[in-house]
Amino acid sequence: MAEEETELSDKQKKEIAKWFLLNAPAGEIQYVAKDLKSVLNNDDVYDEAASEAFPVYNKSHMICLEMPGRFGDVLVTSYGELQGNEYLDPKTAQVAIVDHVKQVCTEVRPATDEELPTPYVEEYRCALEAEMLKYVSEAYPKGSCSVYCINGKDVEGPGNDFELVAVISAARLSPQNFCTGSWRSIWNIECKDDIQVLELKGKLQVGAHYFEEGNVQLDAKHECRDSTMFQSPDDGAIAIASLIRHHETEYLASLEASYLNLPDATFKDLRRKLPVTRTLFPWHSTSQFNLTREISKELGIGK
Repeated sequence: MAEEETELSDKQKKEIAKWFLLNAPAGEIQYVAKDLKSVLNNDDVYDEAASEAFPVYNKSHMICLEMPGRFGDVLVTSYGELQGNEYLDPKTAQVAIVDHVKQVCTEVRPATDEELPTPYVEEYRCALEAEMLKYVSEAYPKGSCSVYCINGKDVEGPGNDFELVAVISAARLSPQNFCTGSWRSIWNIECKDDIQVLELKGKLQVGAHYFEEGNVQLDAKHECRDSTMFQSPDDGAIAIASLIRHHETEYLASLEASYLNLPDATFKDLRRKLPVTRTLFPWHSTSQFNLTREISKELGIGK
């Protein structure tokens, strides 16, 4: 006798709903949330799942929100997170209050002195941000960038170490054309004054989703390291931005190369070694096959 189906508890439903929300492709969480709310048919369970999932999703995808009052945009990242739902925008020294579920910035206030780096560190941070903004405007037309001080923001002068992080977030969302894509990169820069070295650690993530009559997703990740000399704020910023440009361009080129090899490598490996015709597919000479010609021949079209 078949076992009777047991009803899921509200806690189980919440965890399942959270999983779907957290795994939504870039720019699609609101569509997923709308469908989940309809399926759950329980506002309390949905609200609890959304309140827990949206902040994590927004920070992991580093979404960009417009601040009211023409202050510009703010990136929602863990590096700029203050207390509650407040996020620092280093470019404008403003703090944005964010409604995570609605994905909007509701208020803005000036940052306090305690929330900002010292003038010494700020000089390095500003110089790097200026160079990064130039690079991002050229490489990512839909991109945003911020540079934060995450360690040593109280350093007053030479002789002490501090750490900056540059984040880039870009998205191309076209759901009406059944495709979305995103680029996220995080660059940690350790400024080691004692040995006059700047050490870089980069984490790059590319996502893409194509869902016209199907569901194809890409989630590619890459990590890299490099270093350069500790120099003046302006010279150091130029050197760091140049290294970042080099590594990201190199990674994009490797992605493009892998796509060009898809027919000869990945798809070939996915196909059966010996198809149902019991005849091996001639990969060395695929040009001889023309689907339209073969169908026409079989159906006697054009005779």
